[in-house]
Amino acid sequence: MVRKLKYHEQKLLRRLDLVNWEASGGNLAEVRALRRYRLGRREDYVQYKALARDVRALARRLRDLGPASATFRARCAAALLEKLHGLGLVNSRQSLAVCESLSAAAFCRRRLPCLLVKLRMAQNLRHAVTFVEQGHVRVGPEVVTDPALLVPRAVEDFITWVDASRLRQKVLDYNQERDDFDLAA
Repeated sequence: MVRKLKYHEQKLLRRLDLVNWEASGGNLAEVRALRRYRLGRREDYVQYKALARDVRALARRLRDLGPASATFRARCAAALLEKLHGLGLVNSRQSLAVCESLSAAAFCRRRLPCLLVKLRMAQNLRHAVTFVEQGHVRVGPEVVTDPALLVPRAVEDFITWVDASRLRQKVLDYNQERDDFDLAA
């Protein structure tokens, strides 16, 4: 038996329908994506969807330009494809057709924890998010504690463990690559 709600509790719950909650009842695909990519904030996914929608709209507008502006269209399409390829969102720079199929999942796959799993630095996304939040990972010289970091292709090779990380020491011990100088430090 559930107790009767007090006045201020009823007032707070007046606008909230627990049966048809916004995140679970409205968009099941969004909830699946939040779980699959271990997104901590729903706002990140909404922002990725908006960015993907803007890129698709831009690709459609470039495609629909008339034949009089063929050189402008080719130049802008090449710049767009180069930018998206540099960010790692598309795999080829051949045509605008790949831009028209861009989704929010492409942005989610470029997040740092997903790349840690891809580089086999973590077994799964849950561990990868934990490693990033605890400060075990650096990108270049910077220690990163935000799992929402989007990593471009040019920086992907510079994802490593922090020098003072216990995980790095365990990996070096396992591979029998730990230096005697590291033991003293």
